[in-house]
Amino acid sequence: MRILLVGAGGVGDAFAKIIARRSFFERVIVSDYDLGRAERTIAAVAAKYGDESAARFTAAQIDAGDPDRVASVAREHGATHVMNAVEPKFVPSVFAGALAAGCNYLDMAASLSEPHPTDPYHETGVKLGDDQFALAADWETAGRLALVGMGVEPGLSDVFARYAADHLFSEIDELGTRDGANLVVRDESGAEIFAPSFSIWTTIEECLNPPVIFEKDRGWFTTEPFSEPEIFDFPEGIGPVECVNVEHEEVLLMPRWLDAKRVTFKYGLGEEFIGVLQTLHRLGLDSVTPVRVRSESGPVWVAPRDVVAASLPDPATIGPRMTGKTCAGVWVTGTGLDGAPREVYLYHVSDNEWTMREYDAQCVVWQTALNPVIALELLATGAWTGLGVLGPEAFDAKPFLDLMSASEASGGYGEPWGMEDRLVRPASAADPA
Repeated sequence: MRILLVGAGGVGDAFAKIIARRSFFERVIVSDYDLGRAERTIAAVAAKYGDESAARFTAAQIDAGDPDRVASVAREHGATHVMNAVEPKFVPSVFAGALAAGCNYLDMAASLSEPHPTDPYHETGVKLGDDQFALAADWETAGRLALVGMGVEPGLSDVFARYAADHLFSEIDELGTRDGANLVVRDESGAEIFAPSFSIWTTIEECLNPPVIFEKDRGWFTTEPFSEPEIFDFPEGIGPVECVNVEHEEVLLMPRWLDAKRVTFKYGLGEEFIGVLQTLHRLGLDSVTPVRVRSESGPVWVAPRDVVAASLPDPATIGPRMTGKTCAGVWVTGTGLDGAPREVYLYHVSDNEWTMREYDAQCVVWQTALNPVIALELLATGAWTGLGVLGPEAFDAKPFLDLMSASEASGGYGEPWGMEDRLVRPASAADPA
């Protein structure tokens, strides 16, 4: 397997550091618009794992917005798989370039949505991933796989949902992805600062777009941003966090393969975070439409969202100043295999102190990057196979979770996942014997 990694930002850098420990691939071509950034990622691999490990990595310059350039770099290096680790706005071009080059493809975020033109808070317009699924027949005809949404959320959350459907429930009422954390970022003086742990570009896109909800009797529909607040209790010391509806791929992916009466995604943003996002929206600073700005050298055109992104710390650099844990998981309610009501939370927790010590990567980008590496290994061994445009739900979850949780000494990734039964039942119901 020869993997073209497009993007050496926070997630791409973490991807390289994780996959460097594995033996299933022949080569990773680390590519970025900034060649120096790709070279720095390979240098970090060499520093941590030695020159022999780094010898399996090659740096390349790429323009993710140019499908011809993506295809050209893939062909030049004989890539078999294209791993997309850049902003979602580049999904169409990287997706098209991979297909043109005859490669298989993975990403961690789907093609962008477009709100309904007249009724955005009730009706869907172009949904996340629609543009990719529209080309499913082309990928099938080419005999290639495009595995979309294979990060942590979406990605691992979808794997958990498939596991619950196959092994825990006879009927599912709701698949509710719930994401929360107790992460804190501080400046040099120790004061807490506003510094998103993921790309602000992506964060704005997710949080200010109309959230999508799926109901079996109604299909997909939208609601107001930050709607239906609830307090969700996250495990491993994170505790209760207020979560709200946010647009996310799980709601668009899970119903394609899994039978559930309702599918939701709620994110634990916190009051301050929501307030900042609402202010950006009111001021028009979430816009991607360039505005004319005066400068000493004359007028320039700048997208307000790019200004916001440039003004905030790079998520790849905040790890040393961040403390806490992040949790990704799926809260599943319905009827268990024994016919009794059941409520389960399947989850994975990532601790920033540990990921910084082990991988020199902050926990949010590390947790995101882990899952496509596992998926690529399953594809390399043949444990997962498929053609066309598929989500993680289309594959058997058990091989993924077994490989993820097995110790590194036994060939796994040493990352246990958790499951909490949250519905307290009488002893007679819990134990019929």
